Amino acid sequence: MNPEYDYLFKLLLIGDSGVGKSCLLLRFADDSYLESYISTIGVDFKIRTVEQDGKTIKLQIWDTAGQERFRTITSSYYRGAHGIIVSSVIISQLSCNCISMLQNTVWVDGLSLQVVYDVTDQESFNNVKQWLNEIDRYASDNVNKLLVGNKCDLDADRVVSYETGKAFADEIGIPLLETSAKDATNVEKAFMTMTAEIKNRMASQPATNASKPATIRMQGRPVAQKSSCCS
Repeated sequence: MNPEYDYLFKLLLIGDSGVGKSCLLLRFADDSYLESYISTIGVDFKIRTVEQDGKTIKLQIWDTAGQERFRTITSSYYRGAHGIIVSSVIISQLSCNCISMLQNTVWVDGLSLQVVYDVTDQESFNNVKQWLNEIDRYASDNVNKLLVGNKCDLDADRVVSYETGKAFADEIGIPLLETSAKDATNVEKAFMTMTAEIKNRMASQPATNASKPATIRMQGRPVAQKSSCCS
């Protein structure tokens, strides 16, 4: 066992460019926020080590590029993943390529999953069920799920109420959290909830190497900076 940590978990964030994946990751990993962002080429990741129930857990959180030309992500990127975070904003532009990506992905015992919609984007909320259906089809049967309504700080622009989101979450039997990377609302809680679910699942299973997935060094490069509202 590595003396520096008890568990190593690999989490993924996937979704369209500008949905707020990088902002959520930056808030959780570095407790910071940028009004503008630099688009990622390929993939990038951050690491944060947390303590939970007396255990030291190293989180390797991967952020994927959402641009059209990077949506065909190799299956090796998903290999060993313990959690998948799916951002379902601008679903009309995502559907063809991302569904194809899901169909060609090797899902290896994804133990916990977050499905994210934008509370200011009705279409992204309407299509959450489609994402859940696709993930249920290609992910492992025992995957844990968390529904996340992002950008909850943009109250004036909200089109999906908390009550609507909660009713849907109750209907499909998964918990709901609303988050904001800008003011940090529930960002910590969302990632730590995922971490707890993975840890509890791993602790209940026989010891394997699954908690120590191989590190894949695939670092993105910045391109021209552009503005984005990624609360």
